[in-house]
Amino acid sequence: MDWAAIKKELLSDPQTKREYQALAFEHELARSIIRRRLEKGLTQRQLAARAGTKQPAISRLESGASKPSLTLLERVADALDANVVVRIEPRPSRRRPTASRK
Repeated sequence: MDWAAIKKELLSDPQTKREYQALAFEHELARSIIRRRLEKGLTQRQLAARAGTKQPAISRLESGASKPSLTLLERVADALDANVVVRIEPRPSRRRPTASRK
């Protein structure tokens, strides 16, 4: 069984799907840091030194195991010659449209 099939099966459970979606932000943040670090040819230790932190902090960021401060994210982004983009957006409506009554 390939990963896509396993993921589809796991996400067929509503509770698992909710939990997975709740972590989407952390996963995307981690992927973007890893991708940029690798593009720059840096190790976690090198990135940490440039960002003024320690390698375990970078490891936690890249694993999605921490909720970093905006200050740390700005330092890491600066070390990666990147920008932090944060925005608040409305959630999609959860209510189903109701049929109009005559």
